[in-house]
Order: sequence, then structure tokens, then C-alpha cells
Amino acid sequence: MMNAITINLQSVELTEEQFFQLCANNRDLRLERNAQGELIIMPPTGGETGNRNARLTQQLMNWTDQDGTGIAFDSSTGFKLPNGANRSPDGAWIPLSRWQELTQKQKEKFIPLCPNFVIELRSPTDKLIDVQNKMQEYLDNGTELGWLINPQDQQVEIYRQNQGIEVLDQPDFLSGEEVLPNFQLDLRAIW
Repeated sequence: MMNAITINLQSVELTEEQFFQLCANNRDLRLERNAQGELIIMPPTGGETGNRNARLTQQLMNWTDQDGTGIAFDSSTGFKLPNGANRSPDGAWIPLSRWQELTQKQKEKFIPLCPNFVIELRSPTDKLIDVQNKMQEYLDNGTELGWLINPQDQQVEIYRQNQGIEVLDQPDFLSGEEVLPNFQLDLRAIW
């Protein structure tokens, strides 16, 4: 299995526009950049992971459409976090008010904020510690609620501001709590 590749670009500093253009010119690659400026190249997902991620995104989008209080995003959306990293969670959500504060240009590029809610789905090529570190980075940058869904171990790690990580063994449902009121993610098809 191929793991993500990290390339140190310390000697080549890319502006936000250059990084955006690099991603746009290489759409077949899944690119992120950490806070130290290192480029992270992630392999495409396999069929099972792609299907699982589509099911997660579908549920989040359906709830978002019904609820109307925010905007949901899929795994191809880039976010420019306050620490300087460019990340693309597998699913994300922000309140409509935060979206409306952005300019049209900001909406068209990598979104310059950290999502209030994120989902990361661990694929077979992901090292667990790398995804856990990414979840902590989201929290450190302002995410209120995050779910790391780990099909390999049949577990979900729940990340919340100012709380310890909660680990659940093969739950059927997850609650959006106060961040996503009345959202219930059905995990039965994921396991």
C-alpha cells in the first residue's frame, strides 16, 4: 500500500496563489500543505473508501440542505487554516454566516478559515497517527467537533474543543451535538 508522501519545500516557498495553481494544474493529485510548508501528496482512495466517503458526504449534504443553517463541503475542498496549513477534510461544515462573510474570490479559492465541523475517514493507506495529528490540528485551529472514522479498527474518535478524545467501538450512529443540531450520521453502511 502506498502512504502519503511529504515533500519539504522549505527551499521553494510557494505563495497561496502558486499553491492553488499547483493544485489546479494537477487535479489528479490530492495535495495538502502542512503548517511548515511541506507538500503532502496523498494517493487516490480505493473503491471501498471512495464509496464510504460518498455515503458520509451524502448524509452531511442532505442534512445541510434540510437544516439550512450552514454550508457543507466534500473531500476536494481546500481550507487555509489559521496556522498556514492547507487541508482538505473528507467532509466539513461551516455556519452560513461565516460563508457569507467571505468575498467571492475567497469562496472560489481555498477557503481561508477552519471548518466548525470535520470528518476524516481513514483509508487503508493512512497511518492512524497521521490522521490523529490532522484531527488535532483542526481542533487547534478552531474546529468545534470532529470525527475520525476508522473502519480498519471499527472505531470512531470524537474530537471536541477543551475535552479529551472519546473513542467509540463500532457505533451505529453519531450525533452532531450542538454544532450540527439534529444531525445523525448513520454508520451502519460504513462498517
